[in-house]
Amino acid sequence: MKLAVLADVHANWRALQAVAEHLERWRPDRVVVAGDVINRGPRPVECLDFVLKMQRERGWQLVLGNHEEYVIHHASPREPLAGPWIQIWGSSRWTYEKLAGRVPALEALPLQQSWIMPDGSEARVVHASMRGTRDGIFLETPDDRLREQIAPPPKLFVVGHTHIPLVRTIGESLVVNAGSAGLPFDRDSRACYAQLTWHDDRWTAEIVRVAYDRAQADRDYDETGFNVEAGPIARLIRDELAQARSNLFEWTRDYETAVVAGQISMAESVMRFLAA
Repeated sequence: MKLAVLADVHANWRALQAVAEHLERWRPDRVVVAGDVINRGPRPVECLDFVLKMQRERGWQLVLGNHEEYVIHHASPREPLAGPWIQIWGSSRWTYEKLAGRVPALEALPLQQSWIMPDGSEARVVHASMRGTRDGIFLETPDDRLREQIAPPPKLFVVGHTHIPLVRTIGESLVVNAGSAGLPFDRDSRACYAQLTWHDDRWTAEIVRVAYDRAQADRDYDETGFNVEAGPIARLIRDELAQARSNLFEWTRDYETAVVAGQISMAESVMRFLAA
């Protein structure tokens, strides 16, 4: 059996198409998209519609990610409509508006996909870990914490979320982070996904990198209006694509409290962050 897991497309249509073409050549028996198809990127409609089409026509299985949750949040009547949060949430609000009536499709996504193999063992895919859609698994995650994150331990446990691929064994479990198909953070800008193979009652894993048209992916920020309409935070996201590294986590740590308190504007905080 051949299983492909891709995650964290983040509305990067060009990367998603390149990965889909690569999958056509590898011909897996099962494909799972492990969350964060949308948001943090300029083409959410194309990406979501594509994976939903592949779900209907090819049997692709989908999983809820934290960025789907962020967009769902904007459907709440209690969402703030003024103040600094409007700019802090500029990307997810822009995505929500572009997706129009597609929120029910997001709400229908499950938290995990799992199945039983011929030897009776389980294979399981979630977005981040069993402890939530934002609880990431890293190469340096301590063993005790990792055991909690995958409990109950299956023979194969596959995630995304961190945008950094890894293959790791703990006990009888093979733990794989598929990395990011659309927004890698390991300084390798190519699209990334995981190929898992079941043979002789055991799993093996390979992390695959796929080149794609990054110049057009960058132009998509302007052509879709994202770079202006999503506000200053769009500059942080576009720089993540260019540098293949995380910005939003570090910006949140360094500036979010000050922006919320009115001590600095969102635009100024972004300018300072990128300058540093």
